[in-house]
Amino acid sequence: MILYAITIFLSAFLLFQVQPLIAKIILPWFGGSAAVWAAALLFFQLSLLAGYAYAHALIKMTKARTQLLVHGTLLLASCALLPIMPNVTWKPTAIGDPTLRILELLAATIGLPYFLLSSTSPLLQAWYVRRTGSSVPYRLFSLSNFGSFLALLSFPFVVEPNLASRQQAYFWSAAYVAFAALCLITAWVSREAASPEPVVAASPVIREKSGKRPTGLQLLLWVSLAACASTLLVSITNHMSQNVAPIPLLWVVPLAIYLLTFILAFESDRVYQRWIFLPWVAPALGWMAYALYAGEGNFHIKFSIPIFCAGLFICCMLCHGELALRKPAPQYLTLFYLMVSVGGAIGGIFVAIIAPRVFNSYLELPIGLVACGVLGTIVLFNLEIPAFNMFGRRFAWGSWPIRFALAVGVGLLAGYLVRKELEDRKGYHLFARNFYGELRIRDDDVGQEYALRNLLHGTINHGSQRLNPEHRYEVNSYYAPSSGIGRAMQAKQALGPIRYGVVGMGAGVMTGYCRAGDYVRVYEINPLVKSLSERGEFTFFSHCAGDKEVLMGDARLTMEKQEPQNYDVLVIDAFSSDAIPVHLLTREVMQLYFKLLKPDGVLAVHISNRYLNLAPVCERGAEFVGKKATVVADDASDNTFANSTTWVLITSPDNNVFQNPSFEGANMYPATADATFRGWTDDYSSILPILSLN
Repeated sequence: MILYAITIFLSAFLLFQVQPLIAKIILPWFGGSAAVWAAALLFFQLSLLAGYAYAHALIKMTKARTQLLVHGTLLLASCALLPIMPNVTWKPTAIGDPTLRILELLAATIGLPYFLLSSTSPLLQAWYVRRTGSSVPYRLFSLSNFGSFLALLSFPFVVEPNLASRQQAYFWSAAYVAFAALCLITAWVSREAASPEPVVAASPVIREKSGKRPTGLQLLLWVSLAACASTLLVSITNHMSQNVAPIPLLWVVPLAIYLLTFILAFESDRVYQRWIFLPWVAPALGWMAYALYAGEGNFHIKFSIPIFCAGLFICCMLCHGELALRKPAPQYLTLFYLMVSVGGAIGGIFVAIIAPRVFNSYLELPIGLVACGVLGTIVLFNLEIPAFNMFGRRFAWGSWPIRFALAVGVGLLAGYLVRKELEDRKGYHLFARNFYGELRIRDDDVGQEYALRNLLHGTINHGSQRLNPEHRYEVNSYYAPSSGIGRAMQAKQALGPIRYGVVGMGAGVMTGYCRAGDYVRVYEINPLVKSLSERGEFTFFSHCAGDKEVLMGDARLTMEKQEPQNYDVLVIDAFSSDAIPVHLLTREVMQLYFKLLKPDGVLAVHISNRYLNLAPVCERGAEFVGKKATVVADDASDNTFANSTTWVLITSPDNNVFQNPSFEGANMYPATADATFRGWTDDYSSILPILSLN
């Protein structure tokens, strides 16, 4: 038992340790988008499905010695593919949705090792049953999930802060070799059966004929429960990442909760008690439905993250608890795991592949909430709960009033979500969505002097344009003349034609500063954003009279291929909703920015954010390249069409740009960082020291 336990634990630990490890390495290659993690999760779920299918086929179709030969050969072959550092040739070269390239990259880098790790738990459990005759191997499944849970928690708090990404990859690869050796030894000792396979039903709650093969409806319920939990996991993770940052901490917390429910549900039939968890499902769904739309989608994260984490826990306890109660006799355990993995893959495919191509907004989370309510109702329909008295009448759970009440509850939830979604769409004349997120356009005060067209990415305004022809090309919102970037542009343009670059096109408002003789290059990764200007939704860029061009692709990758551009100003404003692309704020990229700037150039970083104080990050980056960082804050109190903003202007210490009259009256102060604050690098970043929940 010890050998099986150690091997399964190590395999599970490595299986989930590599997920945030490899995803963080490739994140900068694909724009730092939250969708990169969704695509990576899809790969992990598909690989898990392939591993479970392989384990099922190997056990059912081959003899013990053949299993040893096949699995041993694959283990040795996988070791030859180490270490697991992705090749830089996988960096994207084409414009558009990179989901397929992410899947191909992961398959080429960690495909075979991950596939074999995925197959370990069901395969070794089947070997254990064959060798010992045990009828209860599911504790090994719980141990597997505990190893996964420990791996996830250790990554952001132990591994990531102390090891560079390359070191993590090499340590992981060495541990994988140790796992392969243990697995080979386990396969060798499992080559003979000690006793006939048992035919004892595993669950005392779902009483079925011993050894009876699961029916088609049972298989469908297994898949549905697993798919619902997976859908909620990925969609809730997406929702959280889009509003803070696509970072491992916000990846692993929901995944750890998801795995914790697996551990609790499969450790013992006594843990998941329906009378405890089922009553909480309705409040959990209600809380999440409310938090999803509260404050026009801007519900504060100090409330929304706990609500979604608690809701995910309760809903996954329902799904995984019901799976545990329905687990079959041991001879069907590989089929059971296969169906669970099919459901997990379906959930991942729905969120990562289908939803961005079918929906023009984020509908997968509301759909997941309703699906959970439907499954909870189905579960309650089959409960054997004693009748109870109410209003002088005796009710049984299986009676039509109870069934009607349950159906009404789910209907109310669905109705609320539909109503809020329709209300959320009022006033918008365009909805569009792709890999990089959701874009919406809304016109305010149409027909009036102050009519304004707004572009929203997620829940955050990404630029506006006045519809009044007399004022159409006045620069406004975050880039108004009183803002930090507005003052810098005026100071530089006072000296003559300028060259400037803008990372993040948005509504194209920054190109409103472009004059005849100026040179402007806009770096944009999202094809949808560029198409809005081409369609005439926003006309700042088309109106620009200077030398202009939009360079498509991730800004950092594009810049790495460029010669020095002699920019007078370089603007970094590539945030999606409140999420930050970490790879555009590291000290390594600071070197790249100043390679493109003139010696007296200004690097302007837009750091307005509801939850993160990015000034210390900018200060440490400036310090690394021998520059100084100055914060320019603007409350926009004297401009109806301006937004309050915070910009950091990074310049050489002897730059006299701040002596220009355009900075008179500006609220300026040096950016500072605590002595203990560790600057961000390509190998290290942490939002915890700069997170503010006030």
